Amino acid sequence: MVSIKDIMKAKTHFDNDVVKETPLQYSEFLSKKFDAEIYIKREDLQIVRSYKIRWAYNFISSLSEQEKKLWVVAASAWNHAQWVAFSCNNLKIKWTIFMPKTTPNQKVRKTKKFGGEYIDIVLIWDNFDEGYEQAIKFCKEKWSIFVHPFDDEKVIAWQGTIALEILEQIWNKEIDYFLVPIGWGGLISWISTFVKSLSENTKVIWFEPTWSPDFYLSFQKWEIVNIDKVDVFADGVAVKNPWKKTFQIVKKLVDDIKLVEEGLIWKYLLDMIDDAWIILEPAWALSIAWLEKVKNEIKWKVVVCVLSWWNFDLTRLPEVKERALKYEWLKRYFIIKFPQRPGALKDFLWYLWEHDDIVFFEYVKKHSKQNWPAVVGIETDKKENFKRLIKTFEENNVDYQDITDSHLFDLLI
Repeated sequence: MVSIKDIMKAKTHFDNDVVKETPLQYSEFLSKKFDAEIYIKREDLQIVRSYKIRWAYNFISSLSEQEKKLWVVAASAWNHAQWVAFSCNNLKIKWTIFMPKTTPNQKVRKTKKFGGEYIDIVLIWDNFDEGYEQAIKFCKEKWSIFVHPFDDEKVIAWQGTIALEILEQIWNKEIDYFLVPIGWGGLISWISTFVKSLSENTKVIWFEPTWSPDFYLSFQKWEIVNIDKVDVFADGVAVKNPWKKTFQIVKKLVDDIKLVEEGLIWKYLLDMIDDAWIILEPAWALSIAWLEKVKNEIKWKVVVCVLSWWNFDLTRLPEVKERALKYEWLKRYFIIKFPQRPGALKDFLWYLWEHDDIVFFEYVKKHSKQNWPAVVGIETDKKENFKRLIKTFEENNVDYQDITDSHLFDLLI
């Protein structure tokens, strides 16, 4: 298991022209919102917008001269590729990266940009696990160096330097909570290793989304559990199973695991943009979203959240907003069967109040001469408004169906 000495030694090997000591900022927005003392570690300010440059660059630069003459190989669930690409280009080392064919074009372009002439991208497989197996096979065939994204003691030690910096930057305060999202467990491994060695009273909490609870289920059963399907929208935590080395560390040192529902993640991703001017990937809104669920527990406590991965495709913001509004019950979609007579739509408008807005309207296939169904999307400013609206529908015998959370929504919208 990685020790404090390993982490401190890793810090001495940093190339300060590439890897920066990022600030630990007091968040006025979050602190006021939750009546706590909340700090955010700004790893999104690294040169490639992620903490992963800490180990990617130093791992590759630490190779022997003979090893550097070989090809470097990596498997990536989209983000890892960019930091390895930057490092190999900077150090003039050839490399091959295996990535899922579902990788967004934006991230493929960035990887090519970072890697320049030194990269060879293979886009074939549907998920990380398949890509990982092929990368290992390629390494054996080509006598290459494999750069693991998380399940390696050197990797864990270099990532642990973030915890070292945090404790140096807030040395005069006792931290009550460290909040960290979890993918394969590398990040939480170094945090828990360093923090628990110095402060047993500090709680280290990790988070997963409800649609990818591999660590959560494994933690409950005390053994590695595989899940069949994950949602890749929050690709940084879209994982089917924990890895052996990181799971052993997490199982021993982490205090608790929490699941965060999808809509809350989208809400706080938008809030961090609107109120704090910080752009996060969905995976990194997890720990911020959890604050909402335990706001009474953390009152007057000192909380540190690690933020990373300013690597979000801004063209997806409308989709994020849509998901967030649906979660907060500020936007709902209905199938309304309008009577086939003049003035039916005008009568329907009387059911709406001042802050209710029709944002989507589309007729669907006509079924009878008596009525004509339409899909109607309504947005409002308070979730209570929909309770009032539905009550009004029922009092006036409106033939309606709420399809916001049903499979019909995906078919019709």
